[in-house]
Amino acid sequence: MRVWSPRVGADRVLVAHDGPEYDRRGGLGRFTAASIGSGRVSPYHLVLLETADRDRRYSADPGYARALALEALPRIRARLGGRPVIGAGVSLGALAMLHAQRRHPQAFAGVFLQSGSYFQARHDHQESGFRHFRRIVRFTSRMRHETAGPAIPATLTCGAAEENLANNRDMADALRIQGYAVAFAENPDAHTWTGWRDALHPHLTDLLQRVWRD
Repeated sequence: MRVWSPRVGADRVLVAHDGPEYDRRGGLGRFTAASIGSGRVSPYHLVLLETADRDRRYSADPGYARALALEALPRIRARLGGRPVIGAGVSLGALAMLHAQRRHPQAFAGVFLQSGSYFQARHDHQESGFRHFRRIVRFTSRMRHETAGPAIPATLTCGAAEENLANNRDMADALRIQGYAVAFAENPDAHTWTGWRDALHPHLTDLLQRVWRD
């Protein structure tokens, strides 16, 4: 992991899957610096996570969720601040963040999920060749049939032109039923870093303001 910290004191933490690429191509570091510098959000540390074998680890893998929530995050909080963190991710990284939050809800104060790969057999046959497709489908099915959950603020964004739109709409509806404070936005783009970057403000801004009010 890599950590960016503001010059002023902070005890809040945002952790991001695919962190180095989210920073380089998705502008997450620039967004963080500008948001804190302008006073729009409270100062926070930005933790950029990456993992080997991304396809396996970010595909609703219980071992990864456990390592993130019970090993990595306690160390991060001990070093940077004691509050539960906000988790962010795109595509499989968004799926993995939601999966970790469901299995270890005490670790997270909010989630920011862009174009999550919430595969369903009825929507995503084109993805059926992906080696962890069935594991993702099982997790998504469980999520969609739950009526209550460890609800927290959650913001979902998805490109209006991408194949993931239907399953993101379904997941947003499911989370609302379970009590999550859901904000869902469709941005005019596809499954691209440009689209994810352009949706950071106002959508991530709004989530940070909702979660970090004090």
